[in-house]
Amino acid sequence: MFADFFHFKSRRNSPDYPDPIITAAVVRPPEPRNPRVEKIILLCWGLIAVKHIAVIWAVSHYAVPFHQLWINAPTFLLGLLATLVYYGDE
Repeated sequence: MFADFFHFKSRRNSPDYPDPIITAAVVRPPEPRNPRVEKIILLCWGLIAVKHIAVIWAVSHYAVPFHQLWINAPTFLLGLLATLVYYGDE
């Protein structure tokens, strides 16, 4: 079980190595951003802002047993996550 463990510092000869797994790597230039998707993201952030205002108004106007951040915080965080995933690979 430990036959090769004690020889980890010594190098093996080249013929002992197996064939390489990766033979070639192709790097493509990044695709340009889609303006339609960026407009949809902007529209979604506008809808999130409208929802935040509506939730703040509804929670302050009606007697509900929770704070408005229980609804607004996950919405904001998921929108932020989606936006960062789209713009994150630059």
